Amino acid sequence: KQINSLGKLLSDEKVELKREVSLVGGISLIVGTMIGSGIFVSPKGVMRNAGSLGAGFLIWLGCGVLATFGALSYAEVGTMIPKSGGEFPILLEAFGPIPAYLFAWTSTVVLKPSSLALLSLTFAKYALAPAYNIECSEPSELAVKFTAVAVILIVIFINCASVKLSTQFLTVFSFGKVLSLLIIIIGGIVMLAQEGHTQYFENAFDGEAPGVREVALGFYQGLWAFDGWNQLNYVIEELKNPYVNLPRAVVAAMALVTGLYMLTNVAYFTTMSMQELLASPAVAATFGDTVLGVMVWVIPVFVCWSVFGTCLGSCFTAGRISYVAAREGHFTKVLAMLHAKRMTPAPAVLLNGFIAILMVIPNDFDTLIDYFSFSMWIFHGSTCAALLYFRYKLPDHPRPVKVPIFIPIIVCIAAVCLVMAPIIDDPKIHYLFAFMFIMSGLAFYFPFVHYKARSKKLRTFNIFLQKLLFVTLPDEVEEND
Repeated sequence: KQINSLGKLLSDEKVELKREVSLVGGISLIVGTMIGSGIFVSPKGVMRNAGSLGAGFLIWLGCGVLATFGALSYAEVGTMIPKSGGEFPILLEAFGPIPAYLFAWTSTVVLKPSSLALLSLTFAKYALAPAYNIECSEPSELAVKFTAVAVILIVIFINCASVKLSTQFLTVFSFGKVLSLLIIIIGGIVMLAQEGHTQYFENAFDGEAPGVREVALGFYQGLWAFDGWNQLNYVIEELKNPYVNLPRAVVAAMALVTGLYMLTNVAYFTTMSMQELLASPAVAATFGDTVLGVMVWVIPVFVCWSVFGTCLGSCFTAGRISYVAAREGHFTKVLAMLHAKRMTPAPAVLLNGFIAILMVIPNDFDTLIDYFSFSMWIFHGSTCAALLYFRYKLPDHPRPVKVPIFIPIIVCIAAVCLVMAPIIDDPKIHYLFAFMFIMSGLAFYFPFVHYKARSKKLRTFNIFLQKLLFVTLPDEVEEND
């Protein structure tokens, strides 16, 4: 309590998350998190399952529409329950503490840190590649891991330093991502206009029509490129005028990214056939070799720029999950604290970065991500089901944003298909292990959340961290404590 009082005295203002994310910042957060390395490196998962160019473009468009439907559904429940933390406060209000806790547990321990670790490793490989190419060798594993850890530490520093600084960086990197895709798109337009490379678009629907299974798997691949459409719900309490800016940012960002992805895929097919695209290990690099000539070096620069921006956005939102969960009493209290001067959830951000660094150490954790990724759509579907529940249970509740009822229904159906598709297609015991891990969170929930068991050693450790990080409880938490 003495530390909390000292923190409040030095802060000279109310201790709470500040509304420093503007409309442009919100759009940048969504765009910056969605556009990662996938659209540059290997957008072939959709085409492989589609069977033809025309069907592939329809699946890409369908992924954009589905992601937009999901984002609009989140906008409705997000403005109904204007709390940060993404799915956590929504599931808490709709279905109670257990589903909310399992979401926070899975996201904090596996989903968000593993995503940050994988992104940092991708950045490291592309950043080191030019130096090692001179010697015709691959970057050493140790060099890649040290670079990845350095990236994580830089991202943590930026996110702990200032919310405004983080959003400014996100805006700059989002602009760079859009510019990089526009260069590829312009290159494709030049190829079409000057050389008439349209032969690969002829008979676009020739080939075996995809079945239900192939369409589902194609969507599963395409939606990876759109992952991040829900990011603004994690920072609603920091968004200026959220009732207006949340839906505007969602619509603008989704329209921009969907259009860019569609046009980028068109550009790729001005220089390569379906077979060449499927055989290419890095589609953008193959495109660059043909179109950019001596400027082909910009492709790895684009990838690094894009991935670093995604790291920033991922870390920015990840910290808000454990922060809000701790504020509700689901995690240890130190995670609910803000830096007394900077008003950033420093302990929660540091936890996400620390786990990500631990995940960089093993040789290969990609398999772990593969088998846990489907769980995210469990929570996406549950959140849209919560919207339907609120429509039935609270029909007169104020809704600053209200979407047509068919939108969340479609997202719920799609979520069921996306969860079941990989299991049915390739059933493995790993999916059972992943489910068991998610449910293992109950081993911590019942003693520490439900029965409120307390440990003196944990309290002592929390006090040590509070002194070390100079953090304090938000006013609303201390008042209710």
